[in-house]
Amino acid sequence: MEAAGNGRREAALGALAVLPDEVLCAVVDLLPPADIGRLACVSSVMYILCNEEPLWMIKCLSIGGPLEYKGSWKKTALCRLGLCSENKEIWQKPRQFDGFNSLYLYRRWYRCFTTLSSFSFDDGHVERKDDLLLDQFRSQYDGKGPVLLMKLAETWPARTKWTLQQLTKDFGEVPFRISQRSPQKITMKLKDYVSYMELQHDEDPLYIFDDKFGESAPTLLEDYSVPHLFQEDFFDILEYDQRPAFRWLIIGPERSGASWHVDPGLTSAWNTLLCGRKRWALYPPGRVPGGVTVHVNDEDGDVDIETPTSLQWWLDIYPHLPEQEKPLHKGVCRAGLLAVPGKFIKDNENHPSVTMSGWNHPDMSRKEKRLKGSEPLRTSNSINHCSAFELSGVQESLENQDFSYDIDFLSQFLEKERDHYSSLWSPTNSIGQREAREWLRRLWVLKPELRELIWKGACLAINVDKWYSCLEEICACHSLPPPTEDEKLPVGTGSNPVFIVSGNVIKIYAEGGLVYAVHGLGTELEFYDLLQKSGSPLINHIPEIIASGFLEYKDDIYRTVPWNGKGIPEILVKHYPLELMFQTDQFGLTWLRESAKEIFLLASVDMLSKTDILHLASSLGVQMRNIHLLSLPPVEHVSESGNNDVKEVVGTCDDATVLPEWQQLVYTLNRRKQNVKKHLANWGNSVPQVLVEKAEEYLPPNMGFLFKFVKDDGDLVYPCPSWIHSDIMDDNILIEGITKLNSSGERERVYEADQEKMNAIHIIDFSDLSIGDPICDIIPLHLDIFRGDTDLLKEFLWSYQLPLLRGESVTDVYKLVRNSKFSRASYRAMCYCILHEDNVLGAIFGLWKELRAATSWEDVENLVWGELNRYQESWTLVRSA
Repeated sequence: MEAAGNGRREAALGALAVLPDEVLCAVVDLLPPADIGRLACVSSVMYILCNEEPLWMIKCLSIGGPLEYKGSWKKTALCRLGLCSENKEIWQKPRQFDGFNSLYLYRRWYRCFTTLSSFSFDDGHVERKDDLLLDQFRSQYDGKGPVLLMKLAETWPARTKWTLQQLTKDFGEVPFRISQRSPQKITMKLKDYVSYMELQHDEDPLYIFDDKFGESAPTLLEDYSVPHLFQEDFFDILEYDQRPAFRWLIIGPERSGASWHVDPGLTSAWNTLLCGRKRWALYPPGRVPGGVTVHVNDEDGDVDIETPTSLQWWLDIYPHLPEQEKPLHKGVCRAGLLAVPGKFIKDNENHPSVTMSGWNHPDMSRKEKRLKGSEPLRTSNSINHCSAFELSGVQESLENQDFSYDIDFLSQFLEKERDHYSSLWSPTNSIGQREAREWLRRLWVLKPELRELIWKGACLAINVDKWYSCLEEICACHSLPPPTEDEKLPVGTGSNPVFIVSGNVIKIYAEGGLVYAVHGLGTELEFYDLLQKSGSPLINHIPEIIASGFLEYKDDIYRTVPWNGKGIPEILVKHYPLELMFQTDQFGLTWLRESAKEIFLLASVDMLSKTDILHLASSLGVQMRNIHLLSLPPVEHVSESGNNDVKEVVGTCDDATVLPEWQQLVYTLNRRKQNVKKHLANWGNSVPQVLVEKAEEYLPPNMGFLFKFVKDDGDLVYPCPSWIHSDIMDDNILIEGITKLNSSGERERVYEADQEKMNAIHIIDFSDLSIGDPICDIIPLHLDIFRGDTDLLKEFLWSYQLPLLRGESVTDVYKLVRNSKFSRASYRAMCYCILHEDNVLGAIFGLWKELRAATSWEDVENLVWGELNRYQESWTLVRSA
């Protein structure tokens, strides 16, 4: 029996009463919906805590997918989970309890129902101009501070057409992307979102934040134009699907808004408010706003930001800040255009720099803000005073800017001892590491007049000055001419810097630190030695290794120390005792020089004609056959998974019937399968949620089933593994000939007089060489080089001319493949994709947009990998004949 009156909390919670309400709410938040329902029956106080709307909002949004608000988040969540009672009256009869007080819950309730009408419009410290000439804007504002431009949008049709009533009439059935509070992609039809706006009382309301509105509602693009000040966009030299998001439609009710965040990629942004009111707050780089805490992990540099919601900050923190600590702020009303290029001179003079790295992007959940890298760019906070429509765009022009907070200033926040070549360049950007490096390279070629600025950006983004110093030492050591201006930036998009200098490939092993660098270089040298001894024709398509070794950094200079891959390098014995060698956190560099005369790196198949790319596919088939036919070492010398020796926890397969050669792979795959949902969650929205739920069911109960088959008489038949390259992607393919970049940033072939087509290809980078299933090599080849083109895959397989399953008795293996899904080539390929350590599935769902609506893994398997089955069946028929 629970007591009434003031003693309800203690009587209802028992020993748990010592915990503050915020802790109890955090614990309840960890429970699944069904358990929350059970806990609500335990006591009256637990009933109150378990019926909090913010709790059910989180549970509902974690489901992802299309959303329709039912008037309360609890009802919406239970309806989406199929747990909602048919008796609707129960929702109208909440239980009431006296004798319970909670300041924590009251403050949250207050924020959900407060009005912002008391926030008066203010002029802040932002200049107002009707319009500016481009030269005037660049000289007076660009890179120096924000400016409010009043009349740039006066002639836009959106100025009058974009009202809730008209937009709902025209686009009510169109789903738009919603600001996320979970890793799942959330969409709402505009009519449903307008209904939500009218019904909701959320502290941090959802708002439309859609960077794909131009694809969902293309006629909206006709209602505005990019202002004349922001026409130049340096990202337009990338392919459309590679460039980061560059325009957004934002619609939100009162109290909605972005909390403190840092805009990615040195962005220069413009925002136009077309309806309603919005309040902005801006701090310069290096300033951490009051109430915001930045945690940096000393071991790995991870950053965690604790920030209140936008509303919390304005209500609870802003009023108590001293005047000198308040941000540059501005109330913006219809329909000014706020250009925020970035950095403020006066703030840099008046306030010492504080390292700030990280951000709270409105498209990320509160629990997802653990980021790598340090980018103390402009920080901003904004909140809507009432329903608002906003159009945002990005100005990426870097030309002729005299930054008060320039790249040199930003670079002081980079940790000097960390490798920033393979770390994330801009995690909030949709552009990835590979695309960022390709973008810098293209800018270097196409914008030679801006190379000084591009070099500064590359130093910040990929630490290119460090790698260039290494390159100069290697060239000097081997009497190579110094790199030309065109050769200063790395080529390709791999995770280690690769330069081509005077026809020589120079690769610097940087990823993973010293232990992984030694392993990578050693594997490369050992493989080349294997080719020499085996007499494989592949040796004619591997650039000759001229020199290799270590770079030692001493007395502020690098010096080269040769190493042939045999024994323990003397430099390691000298600096790292053997017993500590594989435990040290010290950073080490290894390098490799290969002869690569008259060949160039394959940056993209888009630069080749259809004839060229078909010939490339055929050549790759021949060379991959040569790799897969190489003899394996005795089993006791088999590496415990090649690339995974360092990255994976070494273990063994507990299935004694699996051949020793397969055991490490089976162990790794089984371990990933145990956490497959968590594994797939790492890729965010890459994988449709319906498929995430079905992944474990689709995979075999034991991954060893992929590598053993039972004959009719009960005997086991095993396919044999082979050497696999593991990383057949476009940055590891060199092809003969010469190319140049045209005015559009695309590569064009320049044919020599005696060369009408590509006659050969060269493969580099065998540092990830391992032993496994040959299909694992076809996956990156098909997705990265062929871009999912089935004709190219067919051409490759036609010249490959090897079975996809091999064994001591090929006939027995292929007689069995017809009877087991585990040996179906497409099934094996799909299983590898689901459990791949990289986001292979992101590439699949990016290349085949129609698969976003797939409801089964079999649909994905058949469309992407069905050609492998036809090839396998044709090989079976040949063997049977």
